[in-house]
Amino acid sequence: MQGYEEELLRCQNPRCKGPATAAFGMLQGKRNASVAGRGEFLSFADDLLSGLGTSCVAAGRSHGEAPEVSIYSVIFKCLEPDGLYKFTLYAVDTRGRHSELSTVTLRTACPLVDDNKAEEIADKIYNLYNGYTSGKEQQTAYNTLMEVSASMLFRVQHHYNSHYEKFGDFVWRSEDELGPRELHDFLKSLGRISNHCSSLLRSAYIQSRVDTVPYLFCRSEEVRPAGMVWYSILKDTKITCEEKMVSMARNMYGESKGR
Repeated sequence: MQGYEEELLRCQNPRCKGPATAAFGMLQGKRNASVAGRGEFLSFADDLLSGLGTSCVAAGRSHGEAPEVSIYSVIFKCLEPDGLYKFTLYAVDTRGRHSELSTVTLRTACPLVDDNKAEEIADKIYNLYNGYTSGKEQQTAYNTLMEVSASMLFRVQHHYNSHYEKFGDFVWRSEDELGPRELHDFLKSLGRISNHCSSLLRSAYIQSRVDTVPYLFCRSEEVRPAGMVWYSILKDTKITCEEKMVSMARNMYGESKGR
């Protein structure tokens, strides 16, 4: 963004690599980058620094390599897991001129799974399928499988096939015990998982962990009437920041149990 150095902003969210937006520019974000649509627009100054943004998006700041350089960040706290997002970014100078458009595409982390719980459910389903299955047991199995998330269902299938595939794999047994319409419900749920996450969910072991990450939450001290056109320079704007903490939960994948 040549010529807009006083308004440069970078995204420093661990899930967002690369430049994020510019001080007076607009950020247009939409889920599923391959899907056409206008998405949602946010202005760093008008929406985030002024406090008019939502609780899901916040303005942050960190220091650059030189003490006098501040790097402003856009922090997204409510992106859906296993989602592909595309952001279109540009800066605007005090004369209203736009920089060239830049884009950032990112995929969020896979949904959390409780792998021990998934294995317990797999054992429960096998016991319900084993031998004569009454209508009550069929309904219990169906309800149990429909109550879990798509990622948990994937892990249930993984554990079931790991332990009991010699008696028939999960899909075949589910169709045989519950019927093709019920099986379709399961497959429809599994179809919402991306190829990326499907590959990770096939790992031998999955453990979840929570990391606490500090960040600076910033707001402008200037009060401006709604709809007012603002032509100040970001570096001359009075901004206050306070340190906050955000918890980031994620899965750890591996071929052996970690300590």
